[in-house]
Amino acid sequence: MSPPNGTIRRPARSRASYLLRRPLAVALWAAALAAPLTAQTTAALTFATDTFESGLAPTREIHVATTGNDTTGDGSVAAPYRTIARATGLATPGTAVRAHAGTYSGGTYLSNLAGTAAAPIWIGGAPGEARPVISGGGEGLHLTRARYLVLHDLEVTGATSNGINCDDGGDYNNEEATRHVVFRGLRIHHVGTGGNQDALKLSGVNDYFVLDCEIADGSSGGSGIDHVGCHRGLIARNRFTRAGTNAVQSKGGSSAIEIRANWFEECGARTLNIGGSTGYEFFRPSLAAPPAINYEARDIRVVANVFIGSDAPLAFVGAVDCVAVNNTIVSPHNWVVRILQETVSSSSYTFAACGNNTVANNIVHYDRGDLSTFVNVGSNTAPASFSFARNLWYNTANPAQSTPSLPVAETGGLYGADPLFASAPLADYRLRAGSPVLAAGASHPLSTTDFLGDTYAAPPALGAFALPVGADYTAWRAANFSGAELANDAISGPFADPDGAGVANFQRYGFALPARGPVAAPVTLGSVTTGGATYLTLTFPRRPSATDLTYVVESSADLVTWVPVPDRTYAPGADPITAQDSVALGDPDSPRRFLRVRIAAP
Repeated sequence: MSPPNGTIRRPARSRASYLLRRPLAVALWAAALAAPLTAQTTAALTFATDTFESGLAPTREIHVATTGNDTTGDGSVAAPYRTIARATGLATPGTAVRAHAGTYSGGTYLSNLAGTAAAPIWIGGAPGEARPVISGGGEGLHLTRARYLVLHDLEVTGATSNGINCDDGGDYNNEEATRHVVFRGLRIHHVGTGGNQDALKLSGVNDYFVLDCEIADGSSGGSGIDHVGCHRGLIARNRFTRAGTNAVQSKGGSSAIEIRANWFEECGARTLNIGGSTGYEFFRPSLAAPPAINYEARDIRVVANVFIGSDAPLAFVGAVDCVAVNNTIVSPHNWVVRILQETVSSSSYTFAACGNNTVANNIVHYDRGDLSTFVNVGSNTAPASFSFARNLWYNTANPAQSTPSLPVAETGGLYGADPLFASAPLADYRLRAGSPVLAAGASHPLSTTDFLGDTYAAPPALGAFALPVGADYTAWRAANFSGAELANDAISGPFADPDGAGVANFQRYGFALPARGPVAAPVTLGSVTTGGATYLTLTFPRRPSATDLTYVVESSADLVTWVPVPDRTYAPGADPITAQDSVALGDPDSPRRFLRVRIAAP
């Protein structure tokens, strides 16, 4: 199953109610749920992508544990094997090898693992447990000649060479050698010794996915993902931090690879090395003699990513027919784009000059003082064949001097306009309402889904985010949490209480409380006497503006059954509300009376 262009989807958002109750004078302030908590789908990198494993489940499980035994075990939960190698040796189509939490030695070599389209083989962590850690070894894990394989939910660290290596066993011209592989939920970090060692090395891998992975602190001379002769891949929703000299390199005849909705932060000399330099003997397929024209990389599609720092976010190196559209590029250190040629024509083989590549609909947010030049052009390239169109260039140090020097004239560029990020200091590069980049892009077949999985309008916004920030919990969450906390529902989710203050995040949001630290209960119980009768009141603050809040005052006689008080439902607003009950205290038909305010989605 080849990954189609631009088909990343996000599941429907969950809708849950968030409650706050304070019965009479009892100082009770507790969150209750009107619906079960389901997975939040509004944080970055949580939309869905179909792969060949979608909708399938294992028909058999083989268990591995650090307390297991490869000789006396039988792969059951009660008698697991000790090593992944022992378990995978018994894996047949439909098998899931479940490695339970713990630390396992690296250096595992696995070959000829072959599932089927209807029954893949899974290797990964056990559901509901922490990722098992594969530590040390020359390579953490080496896979060769794999088909319909899912490698998931593993942590790999401490390998002296590559973290994970997956290849075709040297069968360079056989597209079936290693095909249909999913890498998802992996964490690969601190591998290599400073040389040319990669977190994820892929050679001759076809029809594959790398999804929801974290690659960090790679070898300074290596790559986060190194493609050599790989074809038809999707790299999506991953986070790369200090991944090496580059985050993703695609060379050796690599083609039809889409790099979409990833976060790249300070990833070395060239965040994306689109092309590169490859020994003739390693190209896949093998090089063709003249008059055929060869290339290092072709049809590499870079869409809706966020780039922070690095010497050059985009390097086209012997690359042809590649596209970089709708990306957000922030604080590049030396260049924005490099156009280079490292593999040149010889008497044996002819190589296309780097050219016919497109850079469009991007936001470039930079300090001119940090740049050497905007575009670095090397020899033996074809810069005049590049296309630059509808990019916004914003020099934060001097917006009036934002117009870049480019190798060709740009079509419809925007210069010096602040893109109005939600919060650049908090690395929140979503767009505020009124941003000049909304609907400012040119239509492009790849401008489909953005960094969050939202759909671009027609015409699309520039950059990695399709829609302006709404006044909702998602925006509040992004403004008050960042990094790993933002992605962790246990810290920044609506029902989380990260400070242990007895106040859930959604309560802080709904009642306009500080996001962190101790706070006083915002709901005050009182009473008012009108016409000789006394009524309970609840006074509470509201959020001034929000699209996902309704405040409903409810009553109960038994703290079990709650009903709305008539005409006591309120929208967000700047002023606090004092809501009066509709039934007087002492009413013979309602001898006991409790009130609460429920914050709910409208």
